[in-house]
Amino acid sequence: MGLRLTTLLLCALLCAPAPAAEVTPYGYPFEDPLEATVIGTPRPYRAELPEKIPVEVREVRVVRGRAIPDIFWYTENLRYALSAQPHRAPLAFILPGTGANFDAGKSLILQQVLYQAGFHVVSLPSPLHPNFIVSASESRRPGLLTEDAHDLYRLMTLIRRSIADEIDVSAWHLVGYSLGGTYAAFVAQLDDERGTFGFEKVLLINPPASPYRSAGILDAMFEEHLPTLADFDALFNQLMRVFSEFYSATDQFVFSDDLVYQLYRRAPPPDRTLEALIGAAFRLTSINLLFTTDVLTDAGLLVAPGRELSVTDSLTPYFKAASQLSFEDYARHILYPYFRERFPDVSFEQLVEMDGLRAIEGYLRTADKIGLMHNEDDILLAEGDLAFLRSVFGDRALIYPRGGHCGNMAYRDNVAAMIGFFTDRGGS
Repeated sequence: MGLRLTTLLLCALLCAPAPAAEVTPYGYPFEDPLEATVIGTPRPYRAELPEKIPVEVREVRVVRGRAIPDIFWYTENLRYALSAQPHRAPLAFILPGTGANFDAGKSLILQQVLYQAGFHVVSLPSPLHPNFIVSASESRRPGLLTEDAHDLYRLMTLIRRSIADEIDVSAWHLVGYSLGGTYAAFVAQLDDERGTFGFEKVLLINPPASPYRSAGILDAMFEEHLPTLADFDALFNQLMRVFSEFYSATDQFVFSDDLVYQLYRRAPPPDRTLEALIGAAFRLTSINLLFTTDVLTDAGLLVAPGRELSVTDSLTPYFKAASQLSFEDYARHILYPYFRERFPDVSFEQLVEMDGLRAIEGYLRTADKIGLMHNEDDILLAEGDLAFLRSVFGDRALIYPRGGHCGNMAYRDNVAAMIGFFTDRGGS
């Protein structure tokens, strides 16, 4: 171990990576990172992507014999999306942002980009999504990157086996955006140890260096602009009024961050700030996370210990209670006690430092197959994070001057750079 650390230190001092590539000039239209984060890329600036690609929603049983509470009867199997080429081709796995499902808007963009570039594509849900927590999380308490990476890897291995007789795969690739980008780094390291896939290229798009600190930024946005339950209810009701104007009674309704952004684009609420909307979208993810883990682990944070909810129980009281809890509440009251059972001498602050990209800095500095795309104005970067990422990835990093958090993913230059990264065609 000592020899390995010495080698890494020498490498860092004597073999410093070349500087990250800075993108100038750059035509992405929004200068405001909050606006970019919420609105994304307007259609005139988007890359030309196919409107329709073949997508098949599939299911896989990850953990057999697991008892599922009645309230989660519909999520026993894990659902994912497969877009298969009709011929031999490389396959890319997509890992989405915090709590997102396989069909989140940004995952759909990546599906289109990669399929158009000639890849088979498998889109997965986030380890923080309720379907993943119920059906694929070993601990049912996601949030520890190393453990979640093992859960993802097990799932990806099962999917590989299930499609082996149907799809001709020539190589394996991995891409993740937002928290999915951070997960992708940990999954890549695990695969280097186990060798199941031998990923040729791994792309991290806008990954938070420290998920905990990024969550703190989002929680602060919510709490500053929506400090009371009444404030949150008012925003919720306002969004629902807009929803009823644009969606018919037959439309499928899933309240999520994607829906919040869609409603804002259709009719921006005049009396709410962009920060409130971004904070509210993240709080919805935290609500789903808190409620699901609380029920599955009988933690007693929302639901009384020992109480079994039925499908006829109203969930509104739990929704309102969870809306007043932050991600830090989840981390301190559900995640940390679970971790401390095995490592009683590790403090909460030490756990936070262990659960981020800095924990695998040595690996990331030498993993030439891993590339980074990020934005200078990403709202989820804490102080020092961008300098850290530039230092670690060097010329494997492509840093855009603006775009907020993942707002420029569909911009034509970004799409060209993604395709160039995976196909060695260049383009930025």
